[in-house]
Amino acid sequence: MTSTSRPLPAAAGIGLRAPHVRDVLAARPAVAWFEVHSENYFADGGPALATLDRVRADYPLSLHGVGLSLGSTDPLDRAHLAKLKRLIARVEPGLVSEHLCWSGVAGRHYNDLLPLPYTEEALDHVCARVARVQDTLGCELAVENVSSYVAFADATIPEWEFVAMLARRTGCRLLLDVNNVYVNATNHGFDADAYVAALPADAVHEYHLAGFEETSAGLVDTHGAPVAPDVWRLYARTVAALGPRPTLIEWDTDLPAFAVLQGEAAKAQAFLEAGDAVAA
Repeated sequence: MTSTSRPLPAAAGIGLRAPHVRDVLAARPAVAWFEVHSENYFADGGPALATLDRVRADYPLSLHGVGLSLGSTDPLDRAHLAKLKRLIARVEPGLVSEHLCWSGVAGRHYNDLLPLPYTEEALDHVCARVARVQDTLGCELAVENVSSYVAFADATIPEWEFVAMLARRTGCRLLLDVNNVYVNATNHGFDADAYVAALPADAVHEYHLAGFEETSAGLVDTHGAPVAPDVWRLYARTVAALGPRPTLIEWDTDLPAFAVLQGEAAKAQAFLEAGDAVAA
């Protein structure tokens, strides 16, 4: 990051969505930091970007991407990277992140974050792409684990080892989505705490928390509900194991009043402060 970027505090932040922007600018609520989706601000100018400048004047920002398709076999989108680099230079975020997934192939884009097969070939492929992205952007990228609902028959590496090796081989940061760990552990029958324990603590720079929907087929990561009690418990154990980190409340569908998000952030903040007390 540039020397004037504002680091994210090890405190609870909120994902800022368009319906809440006006109220945030008017009320200047006591929120530690905000995260926005990078692609929403790729225009050369206009009201959305001007509004982001105003938010950035009062709060540290994190840029979270959803469209880079790190795991795809298509070439990396140079135009996308150029727009992201320009946005980074403008808003000087405390963190830049993307997902460990693919979302398009053969020139076709799918509106989803699709999991990779956890194999040596896929690991080599995504490591090379993450390294190229970091070289192009001139900063470390935080890579987020994604939720999944099917497993690949030819997978040879446990997901948590794949994520840990990606961080060690590329020097990238990790954005640990605690809800996604819980969803995948439930759907695929592994130990969520073992997943957390396998990660290099110094690589984990941010946590995400969100809500899921329980269906007859398993858990679905919807970002449309409060954080579940079992996820809060896993989060508390994660903070105890890895330490307090900037923690984001994500809510993207059936968006509630901003006060509801503040309430969820207050719960996360209490766990972070408890973790600080234990560390002291």
